[in-house]
Amino acid sequence: MIGAGGTPGGIPMFLIGVALTVLGGYLLTNQVTVTSGPWLLYGQNAFGMSLLPFLFGVGLLFFNGRSIWGWLLLGLGLLIIFAGIIVNLRIYFEPASLFSTLMMLGLLAAGLGLTARSLKSL
Repeated sequence: MIGAGGTPGGIPMFLIGVALTVLGGYLLTNQVTVTSGPWLLYGQNAFGMSLLPFLFGVGLLFFNGRSIWGWLLLGLGLLIIFAGIIVNLRIYFEPASLFSTLMMLGLLAAGLGLTARSLKSL
């Protein structure tokens, strides 16, 4: 019988490993709070400036839909906006007991280990 990763057997171990990984990952991410802050550049709000390439790109594309510069500016603008969102995130781990934290990390590590073991050829 060919199992997970083309190895003999290993499907039950793979499924248990994936379940433990998902459970540990869920419990860990459930303890995390994500907030955002202002987009600052040298102490000034920079969100409007990050929209300029996007707006110029949209304008060029409405003028000429085949404009290479329009597509480049549109893509660059979207990339700048996405990067600005990611850069300005603040991630906090909520207080949890040591037992809960060890259980979350233990489930995650055990699941990754079982999943990797099921994919290893014998």
